[in-house]
Amino acid sequence: MATSTLLLYLRDFISALFLFLGLPDFLEPHIPPTHTADTGVPAARHRDTSITALLLRELLPIVKFSHLVDPPDSCAVCFYDFEREDEIRRLMNCRHVFHRICLDRWMGYDRKTCPLCRMSFVPDDMEETFNERLWAAASIPESFDDY
Repeated sequence: MATSTLLLYLRDFISALFLFLGLPDFLEPHIPPTHTADTGVPAARHRDTSITALLLRELLPIVKFSHLVDPPDSCAVCFYDFEREDEIRRLMNCRHVFHRICLDRWMGYDRKTCPLCRMSFVPDDMEETFNERLWAAASIPESFDDY
Protein backbone atom coordinates (compact mmCIF):
# COMPACT_ATOMS: atom_id res chain seq x y z
CA MET A 1 0.00 0.00 0.00
CA ALA A 2 2.74 2.47 0.94
CA THR A 3 4.73 1.64 -2.20
CA SER A 4 1.80 2.32 -4.53
CA THR A 5 1.05 5.60 -2.76
CA LEU A 6 4.68 6.63 -3.07
CA LEU A 7 4.64 5.77 -6.78
CA LEU A 8 1.49 7.85 -7.32
CA TYR A 9 3.10 10.85 -5.62
CA LEU A 10 6.27 10.35 -7.64
CA ARG A 11 4.29 10.16 -10.89
CA ASP A 12 2.35 13.31 -9.98
CA PHE A 13 5.56 15.13 -9.04
CA ILE A 14 7.18 14.24 -12.37
CA SER A 15 4.01 15.25 -14.25
CA ALA A 16 3.94 18.60 -12.46
CA LEU A 17 7.64 19.10 -13.20
CA PHE A 18 7.10 18.46 -16.93
CA LEU A 19 4.12 20.85 -16.95
CA PHE A 20 6.15 23.50 -15.08
CA LEU A 21 9.03 23.17 -17.57
CA GLY A 22 6.62 23.53 -20.50
CA LEU A 23 7.10 19.95 -21.68
CA PRO A 24 3.61 18.46 -21.30
CA ASP A 25 3.85 16.50 -24.58
CA PHE A 26 6.43 14.19 -23.01
CA LEU A 27 3.76 12.87 -20.67
CA GLU A 28 2.03 9.68 -21.73
CA PRO A 29 -1.33 10.64 -23.25
CA HIS A 30 -3.17 7.75 -21.58
CA ILE A 31 -1.79 8.56 -18.11
CA PRO A 32 -2.83 12.13 -17.28
CA PRO A 33 -1.56 13.65 -14.04
CA THR A 34 -4.16 13.27 -11.29
CA HIS A 35 -3.33 16.54 -9.55
CA THR A 36 -0.62 19.16 -9.37
CA ALA A 37 1.99 18.54 -6.70
CA ASP A 38 1.56 21.82 -4.83
CA THR A 39 -2.23 22.36 -4.81
CA GLY A 40 -3.90 18.98 -5.12
CA VAL A 41 -6.24 20.53 -7.72
CA PRO A 42 -6.97 18.40 -10.81
CA ALA A 43 -4.60 19.30 -13.61
CA ALA A 44 -6.08 20.78 -16.77
CA ARG A 45 -5.17 19.72 -20.28
CA HIS A 46 -2.37 21.98 -21.52
CA ARG A 47 -4.11 22.90 -24.77
CA ASP A 48 -7.39 22.47 -26.54
CA THR A 49 -7.38 20.67 -29.87
CA SER A 50 -8.15 23.06 -32.72
CA ILE A 51 -11.05 22.51 -35.09
CA THR A 52 -8.55 22.33 -37.95
CA ALA A 53 -6.62 19.52 -36.24
CA LEU A 54 -9.82 17.56 -35.61
CA LEU A 55 -10.88 17.85 -39.26
CA LEU A 56 -7.40 16.91 -40.49
CA ARG A 57 -7.45 13.81 -38.27
CA GLU A 58 -10.75 12.82 -39.88
CA LEU A 59 -9.31 13.40 -43.34
CA LEU A 60 -6.12 11.38 -42.86
CA PRO A 61 -6.90 7.70 -42.38
CA ILE A 62 -5.19 5.49 -39.81
CA VAL A 63 -3.79 2.19 -41.11
CA LYS A 64 -1.62 -0.57 -39.70
CA PHE A 65 2.02 -0.36 -40.71
CA SER A 66 1.91 -3.98 -41.89
CA HIS A 67 -0.61 -3.00 -44.61
CA LEU A 68 1.81 -0.68 -46.39
CA VAL A 69 3.69 -1.63 -49.53
CA ASP A 70 7.37 -0.58 -49.56
CA PRO A 71 7.23 1.36 -46.26
CA PRO A 72 10.07 3.40 -44.74
CA ASP A 73 12.03 1.97 -41.80
CA SER A 74 11.40 4.73 -39.26
CA CYS A 75 9.23 7.71 -38.43
CA ALA A 76 10.87 11.01 -39.37
CA VAL A 77 9.33 12.77 -36.36
CA CYS A 78 10.36 10.50 -33.47
CA PHE A 79 13.07 8.47 -35.29
CA TYR A 80 11.74 5.18 -33.86
CA ASP A 81 11.52 2.20 -36.17
CA PHE A 82 8.04 1.22 -37.25
CA GLU A 83 6.65 -1.97 -35.75
CA ARG A 84 4.32 -4.27 -37.63
CA GLU A 85 1.21 -3.33 -35.60
CA ASP A 86 1.89 0.43 -35.32
CA GLU A 87 -0.92 2.78 -36.29
CA ILE A 88 0.35 5.14 -38.94
CA ARG A 89 -0.88 7.98 -41.13
CA ARG A 90 0.22 8.27 -44.76
CA LEU A 91 -0.19 11.74 -46.18
CA MET A 92 -2.18 12.03 -49.40
CA ASN A 93 -0.10 14.64 -51.22
CA CYS A 94 3.49 13.61 -50.53
CA ARG A 95 2.91 10.01 -49.33
CA HIS A 96 5.20 10.43 -46.30
CA VAL A 97 4.46 8.06 -43.41
CA PHE A 98 4.42 8.86 -39.68
CA HIS A 99 3.25 7.25 -36.44
CA ARG A 100 -0.34 8.31 -35.81
CA ILE A 101 0.52 9.86 -32.44
CA CYS A 102 3.49 11.78 -33.88
CA LEU A 103 1.43 13.34 -36.65
CA ASP A 104 -1.52 13.99 -34.32
CA ARG A 105 0.75 15.93 -31.97
CA TRP A 106 2.14 17.87 -34.93
CA MET A 107 -1.42 18.77 -35.99
CA GLY A 108 -2.24 19.63 -32.37
CA TYR A 109 0.17 22.55 -32.71
CA ASP A 110 -2.04 23.77 -35.59
CA ARG A 111 0.42 22.61 -38.24
CA LYS A 112 -1.21 21.94 -41.61
CA THR A 113 1.78 20.74 -43.62
CA CYS A 114 4.01 17.67 -43.77
CA PRO A 115 6.79 17.78 -41.15
CA LEU A 116 9.31 16.70 -43.82
CA CYS A 117 8.48 18.50 -47.06
CA ARG A 118 5.93 21.12 -45.88
CA MET A 119 3.38 20.05 -48.51
CA SER A 120 -0.20 20.73 -47.43
CA PHE A 121 -2.08 17.87 -45.73
CA VAL A 122 -5.17 18.68 -47.80
CA PRO A 123 -4.96 17.80 -51.52
CA ASP A 124 -5.90 20.63 -53.91
CA ASP A 125 -9.03 18.84 -55.13
CA MET A 126 -10.30 18.56 -51.53
CA GLU A 127 -9.34 22.07 -50.37
CA GLU A 128 -12.72 23.70 -51.05
CA THR A 129 -14.68 20.94 -49.28
CA PHE A 130 -12.26 21.01 -46.35
CA ASN A 131 -12.59 24.79 -46.00
CA GLU A 132 -16.40 24.56 -46.12
CA ARG A 133 -16.34 21.98 -43.31
CA LEU A 134 -13.93 24.17 -41.35
CA TRP A 135 -16.21 27.20 -41.69
CA ALA A 136 -19.26 25.13 -40.75
CA ALA A 137 -17.51 23.63 -37.72
CA ALA A 138 -16.43 27.07 -36.58
CA SER A 139 -20.02 28.38 -37.06
CA ILE A 140 -18.81 31.22 -39.23
CA PRO A 141 -21.04 32.26 -42.14
CA GLU A 142 -19.39 31.81 -45.54
CA SER A 143 -20.45 35.26 -46.62
CA PHE A 144 -20.75 38.45 -44.69
CA ASP A 145 -23.18 39.95 -47.26
CA ASP A 146 -26.09 39.43 -44.86
CA TYR A 147 -24.63 41.82 -42.29
